[in-house]
Amino acid sequence: MGETDKPLLIKRYASRRLYNTETSDYVTLEDIAQFIRDGREVQIVDLKSGDNLTRQYLLQIIAEHESRGENVLPINVLTDLVRSYTTQASSMVPEFLAQSFEMLREGQTTMMENMQRANPLAGMPGMEALRAQQEAFLKAMGGFKTFGSTMPGGEAEEAGDETATKPKPAESEDKNLDEIKQQLAELQQKLSKLSK
Repeated sequence: MGETDKPLLIKRYASRRLYNTETSDYVTLEDIAQFIRDGREVQIVDLKSGDNLTRQYLLQIIAEHESRGENVLPINVLTDLVRSYTTQASSMVPEFLAQSFEMLREGQTTMMENMQRANPLAGMPGMEALRAQQEAFLKAMGGFKTFGSTMPGGEAEEAGDETATKPKPAESEDKNLDEIKQQLAELQQKLSKLSK
């Protein structure tokens, strides 16, 4: 198991300072939020008692983002969450939220795959950079794990990723490339006629 597969251990000292055990330095809540956005699992423990404080600090990070106007959670959702703490529904809420976010991740993956399949320019130079920008944007917006490349001939970011599509057969790729070349040639001829 690689070091990045293990949760990043952050220790909270009595002074309330947070210490990154991997890099041997102090970190802020914003640093921890960035680790999470980068795909790391984080575990925050109290040095003296050994209590797991991860949930408390994750809630604090969310509260700080919301207070700065980076609103992700609508008022009605926050209201329902508050209500769920005092009702019998509280036992169902965590599982419901987990399943909802899983559905959102799957929908995000499907949307990216469909965009790439439907785009005849996907094999053009520069499209890989555009795909990477789209993934970075979606990751930044939702903080979700990025997907493996699903471009023709691309490799999945994670081995064994069930959501990554298999590369298309070479024959299909050649056919798509030939079609694109033909369309570009036709456009070039039309432009030449218009400029005369």
